[in-house]
Amino acid sequence: MAAAVLTGAMLTGCDDFLEATNKSAGGQTADEFFTSNPTSMLYSAYASLRTVSNQYIIFEEGTDLYQNTRGHSASAFGTYALTSDNSTVKSLYVNLYGVINYANGVIKYASESSLDAAEAHFLRDYSYFRLVQHFGAVPYVTSYIESASRNYPRTSVDEIYANLIEDLTALYNHEALPAMSAHDGHVSKQAVAALLAKVELAAGWDLNTTLTDAAAGSYNVDATSHFTEAAAWAEKAINGVTLYSAFNDKWLPANEATNQEEIFSVQFESANDPDGAGSNDNVLAFTYGGYPTGTDKAALKYVNSDFQQSEKSMYLFEKGDARYEGTFMTTFFAGAEADLADGYMAYYNGASEDSHKIACKWFPSYMTQAECQAWIDAHLSQLQNLSDYNSALSGFKGALLTSPNVVVWTITGTSQSKSTVSLEAFNSQTVNGTCVKKHDDPNGIYNDQCYRNIVLLHASEIYLTAAEAYLLAGNTSAFWTKVNAIRNRAGLTPLTNLSAYDPQYGITSAYGTTTELDLLLDERARECYAEQTRWEDLRRTKQLVRYNIVFNKSLASASDVKWLRPIPDAEIQNNDAISIEDQNEGY
Repeated sequence: MAAAVLTGAMLTGCDDFLEATNKSAGGQTADEFFTSNPTSMLYSAYASLRTVSNQYIIFEEGTDLYQNTRGHSASAFGTYALTSDNSTVKSLYVNLYGVINYANGVIKYASESSLDAAEAHFLRDYSYFRLVQHFGAVPYVTSYIESASRNYPRTSVDEIYANLIEDLTALYNHEALPAMSAHDGHVSKQAVAALLAKVELAAGWDLNTTLTDAAAGSYNVDATSHFTEAAAWAEKAINGVTLYSAFNDKWLPANEATNQEEIFSVQFESANDPDGAGSNDNVLAFTYGGYPTGTDKAALKYVNSDFQQSEKSMYLFEKGDARYEGTFMTTFFAGAEADLADGYMAYYNGASEDSHKIACKWFPSYMTQAECQAWIDAHLSQLQNLSDYNSALSGFKGALLTSPNVVVWTITGTSQSKSTVSLEAFNSQTVNGTCVKKHDDPNGIYNDQCYRNIVLLHASEIYLTAAEAYLLAGNTSAFWTKVNAIRNRAGLTPLTNLSAYDPQYGITSAYGTTTELDLLLDERARECYAEQTRWEDLRRTKQLVRYNIVFNKSLASASDVKWLRPIPDAEIQNNDAISIEDQNEGY
């Protein structure tokens, strides 16, 4: 990356830090300080990765799973109207290169045999992997940038993949790395194998498949070696890890520190937030969905109404799939006006539907109106008036989330009414659907404080990585084995072919015939919902145009869909080795 963007963004902070250190350390030079304390740079690399992991818009919008509600329009990511001066794109680029430069600094100053150096290699490889997914060919820099050099040419995608595979393969044998994740944010051989599986899988798609029709999502597989390697590395990462018997247990906050499926995650901790509580936290808990709220201290959790369930998502989960209740907070408990712990968060304190007050209930599309009414009748004494939390609202709200119309129950005292409103009208209301609970922090009090870790690699996602690799390598038996391991945990019937798979979401003729790849992408959607993987999943599998045509209502034309993000203007302007002719196609 250009020095003005890369070193300007990264080394300014280092200069300030070194100046302060020199004052207290008898005038130490940078070399002297970092040689004795390379871990300080490693912490900075992790801090930059924390920022990247909060950039949900670039990872989720412009796909099939989400929509914006309550007056929130799709951004340039949803309409594919990005320009090269987009600040979010630049932020992703800068922060990933921030991780890389700090990691290169650690590698320079630390002993190659040290754990610090091993973790730095992993963070650098992870960041280049994410850069390639979004920008394609980028400058591949492995030296710590300390000068004003402005000459960093783009490196081809195939060369970057080769470098990553070589580096990660060597790293897997690094003696300082523990074998398995300790669930503390540090790197393990298991994490290296998981990342290698994803790198090999992406390399197979990018280098060994040929797109034949973007609108149809059709492609040819030209070679299978990368896919075979991806499956092998995925198996090494899984390494006998047992999936939780219940999907819900995987995401319970109480299990965070010992999560047997977690392989690598970005750590957030309020006690170590240098700018005060709520300044450098996980924002994902307040992103996926929408809830009514009066003030920041209301008993109802605030959610910003970005990335509510799309129509497809509403019908994605079939009856009996434990991932629906494990992903979404379908019962919204009510407490005292300003008591979040007794309201929304009461779920984590053991609140029961049989006794606790309830403000909202969201019924999934597979339920009947009669089943919804039966639930309401059984809980009438517990239903709470929403006006206690927001003066613009009234009564308890229940909704059967279906399309094109939503069935809404409003209950105030002994008065009960039921109405049918269009999904569009429902989405424009304050009370407009469920939200994701995967990222909830029961210790968070206000709408801008959540310190749950963001999981970047976990076992069930690697099961699906293996399944995808087996499918592309032609091993359909192993594909079904891995898919069914995921379905079994979710409580669904195992499959051996597509004949028994009947997705309930609406499709048009442009969608074509459901394939094994579509089933896999559906399983990834259910298993990894709200985990910032969807855009990369669709780009990698060459389904980005096809799925946007069918499911993205914000898209004006299929020709608007771009396979990569634009190279930021600042990079082109300040990097002597990159010109406007190097800009990605379509920008």
